[in-house]
Amino acid sequence: MKQIVLISFCVALAACSGGEHEDLKQWMAESTKDLRGNVPKLPEVQPYQPVPYEVEGMLDPFKPNKIEPESKYKQAAGKGGAFQPDFEARELRNSMLEKYPIESLKMIGFLNVNTRPMAVIQVDNKVKQVKVGDYIGLDFGMVTQISDKEVVLRELIQDSAGDWSERKSSLYLQSKEGSNK
Repeated sequence: MKQIVLISFCVALAACSGGEHEDLKQWMAESTKDLRGNVPKLPEVQPYQPVPYEVEGMLDPFKPNKIEPESKYKQAAGKGGAFQPDFEARELRNSMLEKYPIESLKMIGFLNVNTRPMAVIQVDNKVKQVKVGDYIGLDFGMVTQISDKEVVLRELIQDSAGDWSERKSSLYLQSKEGSNK
């Protein structure tokens, strides 16, 4: 008897499981019957067209040459620009103050000798007097004006193209309070 109950139970269970997913399988078959994969075609490959590399008259990209743009000063004064300094005159002057950058120089005093203004400049532990027309600093700085508060310089600087140009700089009087800070 136990065997009959067990067999009938298995048959009933098998009958229930077969129809449970049949409607889902049918719906999937109907929904996907019209679907087809659509992959777009690859574009047509164009043949390679080589471009000639003509190096005649061009800069070599692997050599670090100096690139010199056209300058208005080159046409007027030749190589170096209109403001090219006189290197030989600098050697002849051999001024102590021309051996130090302008940032290391300090104006520490002002003198008026025979109605001529003079500035007292200190560098390291050395003190030197300068007047209008003297040269100081590494950039060919010529003293153009001296007052009781500042020394005005006209310096010559060289740009990346090799041209020289002028710039105006100043050294201001250093007070005792400012030097202790």
